[in-house]
Amino acid sequence: MYDQPAENRLDVVVVTGLSGSGKSTAIRVLEDLGYYCIDNLPVVLLPRFLELCVSSLESLSRVALGVDIRERDFLAAFPAMLADLKAAGYRVRLLFLDASDEVLVQRFSETRRPHPLGGDSGPLDGIKRERQQLTGLRECADRILDTSELTVHQLRQELRRFYDAAPDAGQMTVLLMSFGFKFGVPRDVDLVLDARFLANPYFVEELRPKTGRDQEVASFVLDREEARGYLERVLDLLRFTIPLHREEGRSYFTVAVGCTGGHHRSVAIVERLAAELGDEIGGVRVQHRDLQR
Repeated sequence: MYDQPAENRLDVVVVTGLSGSGKSTAIRVLEDLGYYCIDNLPVVLLPRFLELCVSSLESLSRVALGVDIRERDFLAAFPAMLADLKAAGYRVRLLFLDASDEVLVQRFSETRRPHPLGGDSGPLDGIKRERQQLTGLRECADRILDTSELTVHQLRQELRRFYDAAPDAGQMTVLLMSFGFKFGVPRDVDLVLDARFLANPYFVEELRPKTGRDQEVASFVLDREEARGYLERVLDLLRFTIPLHREEGRSYFTVAVGCTGGHHRSVAIVERLAAELGDEIGGVRVQHRDLQR
């Protein structure tokens, strides 16, 4: 166990995940946001490094560290070390970047870089071995971000959304996300809701080019008895469960609402949920994943 730092205001983000998932980009974005960044700091040096940051005359307040498969055998000790640091009062958030095997193989093919665990068998075997070895880190992550369908620009936006401000003690961020089922269900979300049973504005010619952010579409979707009943029950569920997740020490909670294309019904539902919950629980953010498709 480590000594609790006095007056510790240090904001620490540890970036880890699969090779090819965007860790280098994440480190660069965090550096742009004012974090003091070190990639591949040996895990065994982490507690001592944080002690030095707290006592530094330069008053470091934001630090980002990259940890990956290059740590080899030291990775097994990291989850216990992370738990001890949090128990000692350090505000450490673990970001795990992930992507599907198919996307990672494609990325390695495009860059012509060998996978660090691939050897002569190619990147897919290396990806599978790496995924298995990183299971412990993934399980203790505060946030898992799947980059399979994100461009570099979208990844930067996501990271700025979550790390452009120091976290408030005890604050949990609630992300409300709309999506289209035809583009796939988002991975690593906490709750998935289906809005496809609601009346679809797509079949109304004058509403088709609009989105759930437009008042005409929102009224078409929400001003119906079944939509009002649905929203009432979803709000009751979230008002009941979100405080319980916060008490468990969660940093993030993601609710994904889907319709067919992610343009109309899910967008309108998410916007209304955000409006209802924003003032009540705080820390609510909105993302419309497929709105530009």
